[in-house]
Amino acid sequence: MNIKDIISNIEPADKEVFRQAQERTANLIMPPRALGRLNDIGEKICSIQRTMKPKVDKRMVFVMAGDHGIVEERVAAFPQEVTGQMMGAFVAGLASINVLSRQAKSKVLVADIGAVCDVNAVPADPDNTFVVKKIRKGTANFTKGAAMTREEAEKCIMAGFEIADEMIKRYDLNLIATGDMGIGNTTPSSAIGAVFTGETAEVMTGFGSGIDNDALKRKIDVIKRGIELNKPDKSDALDVLSKVGGLEIGAIAGVILAGAYHKIPVLVDGIISAAGALIAYGLCPVAVEYMISGHKSVEPGQIKMLQYMGLEPLVDLGLRLGEGTGAVMAMHSVEAGVRVITEISTFAEAGVSTKEM
Repeated sequence: MNIKDIISNIEPADKEVFRQAQERTANLIMPPRALGRLNDIGEKICSIQRTMKPKVDKRMVFVMAGDHGIVEERVAAFPQEVTGQMMGAFVAGLASINVLSRQAKSKVLVADIGAVCDVNAVPADPDNTFVVKKIRKGTANFTKGAAMTREEAEKCIMAGFEIADEMIKRYDLNLIATGDMGIGNTTPSSAIGAVFTGETAEVMTGFGSGIDNDALKRKIDVIKRGIELNKPDKSDALDVLSKVGGLEIGAIAGVILAGAYHKIPVLVDGIISAAGALIAYGLCPVAVEYMISGHKSVEPGQIKMLQYMGLEPLVDLGLRLGEGTGAVMAMHSVEAGVRVITEISTFAEAGVSTKEM
């Protein structure tokens, strides 16, 4: 299977089931759409899963990891070796994503798609999985040329798809989420966002994991120079990914395509996952029908990227961590939306009088 095969087998969400879900929502024992976004979520999940009895109890967050040559330009707050160290912490079950995933009853998969270091780790928890599908050891510095070749861009997307495809089949997953790890990865994410949305680097770029004002100026300049040098073509998502993207960003796009392919909802995390979503959307616009934005990040470019795809974040908790933490937190809202549409009675079922006109 290749990317074309995958895209050709992705179908739109079911409009007839969506209509039925809206009809049920209109008759639940509450004022019209009184539960707001929860009503929206329930209807969307019904249409994605093609059933009025959807389930979201089998969950996994896919944390894709990779390194970035652009850190040579001093755009990151932490040294590159932290990528490998954090992968080890994820596998050991010690990090934020592990704690929040345990609360959300979600499995965690960590995948080395392009870290500079090699991590040899055995998961300490049966709900954790570690996979190595390294395409190359980090991207190139995109101020000096393309971040990767087009072939490598295709490979990292396929790596993400294959990993998610296997796990979806193995565990019969019905809700997945995207996460990331990679020092410096907000820079290529902001660059991808600027290319697709047409917004300036100043609008799309934030402080990442905690850089200072001088580093922010460098980061904006780096993005401008990278785009000017490489001239990524927004009508060709693979071109954008290869020229200013990241290996883990491509893998996130592959995970999203796997969710759409298998007709299950995908919770998209912060700005790095939004960049992966943009690549998936560029390859297959229908894939956005399977995406749910988990949260609003403090990174300014993320909301522009979501608006471009017509997505609205579920929660705003002021998060700026990545790892998939916001997407996993949103699993609670998704479950609530599903319970609303499947468990609350209609006026007729409960024998409750409807509103008088």
